[in-house]
Amino acid sequence: MKKKALCLLLACAMTFSLAACGSNGKDAPAADSTEAESDATGDDAAAGDDAETPAASDGAVFKIGGIGPTTGGASIYGIAVQRGMEIAVEEINAAGGINGVQIELNFQDDEHDPEKSVNAYNTLKDWGMQVLVGSVTSNPCIAVVEKSHEDNIFQLTPSGTAEKCVQYDNAFRMCFSDPNQGLESAKYIGENSLASKVAVIYDSSDPYSVGIYDAFRAEAANQNIEIVFDAAFTADNKTDFSTAVSGAKSAGAELLYMPFYYAEASLVLAECKKQSYEPVFFGVDGMDGILTVENFDASLAEGLMYMAPFVANSDDEQVKSFVTKYQEKHNEIPNQFAADAYDCVYVVKAAMEAAGVTADMDASAICDAMVGAMTGLTYDGITGKGISWEASGEPNKAPLIVQIKDGEGTAL
Repeated sequence: MKKKALCLLLACAMTFSLAACGSNGKDAPAADSTEAESDATGDDAAAGDDAETPAASDGAVFKIGGIGPTTGGASIYGIAVQRGMEIAVEEINAAGGINGVQIELNFQDDEHDPEKSVNAYNTLKDWGMQVLVGSVTSNPCIAVVEKSHEDNIFQLTPSGTAEKCVQYDNAFRMCFSDPNQGLESAKYIGENSLASKVAVIYDSSDPYSVGIYDAFRAEAANQNIEIVFDAAFTADNKTDFSTAVSGAKSAGAELLYMPFYYAEASLVLAECKKQSYEPVFFGVDGMDGILTVENFDASLAEGLMYMAPFVANSDDEQVKSFVTKYQEKHNEIPNQFAADAYDCVYVVKAAMEAAGVTADMDASAICDAMVGAMTGLTYDGITGKGISWEASGEPNKAPLIVQIKDGEGTAL
């Protein structure tokens, strides 16, 4: 009887192992010549705060950590990133994992606070994190990259745009940098003759906003754009934009450039309506989400243009597959932060496979191998095709301009 029981246990273990390595889907992003295709349909999320994906039957897993704000004023970004990562992990695990090894995901809340982001990093490090996707916002990411560099842990931020987010050789980003957004914004405005007189409102307390504005201002001169007015606000003074809007209107600005996040932008647009000021509105990737602001008249955003790497109503089959899964799981349309995070997990997979890393390697050895592989990758995902990376950590990808038309973002 004991022998029969042992045989039954072994048979069950083998069945579980084979099921975990199965693949049954399509439309997953491609990187290099490696295909990771799946059509995962599991009801449970792959991970959450302090939640972990079940380990493979032999105990081998790749431990990927995530950090971002899932509570607080910036939670729309962190929640989207967590959800995007979860969908990618579910797909990859359903397709057999990374070289047959499952991913275990642990996502920690940082409340968009640098100190709490470092605390989240330390929690993940104690857990055994081998690769980090995060942090989501720039200031926390800058704080965390100091730690990941010190520990030599590979870090890929989906949306940390400040230059210092990738200041060390262990760090890369999926999104555009602040200077790139400012440069491309000025070029688009100039090359499409949107305006010759521009006003700028920016957040002088945020490296994200300052970095974009500095690059925009430098390129504006090359595009025959005159900045006729600018006004700064800070994190402590970001609710009353009456003076800034009045100044832009009085200066005769034909276009109002807003290099900051959607919450403040909704207040600016409402103030412009109040003052009967109707310039062209142009923003950056932080605008993604403005249509979801509570108690905001979404019609005020009609015609707003902004830079973004992703538009949910794209005809691209990979995008449609992701959007469908996201909507089925969360009953809402994903924003670019979810898309960037989804791509990040697939890029981690591609870099790991290209580098030939194994789950028994420590985080530092994995980092060394992945850093060497990153500059050789060419990745086709939902936030761009043919994406590659410089040793500086910066991605090479084509910019996308989105305009809100009939209540939804549409690629121009």
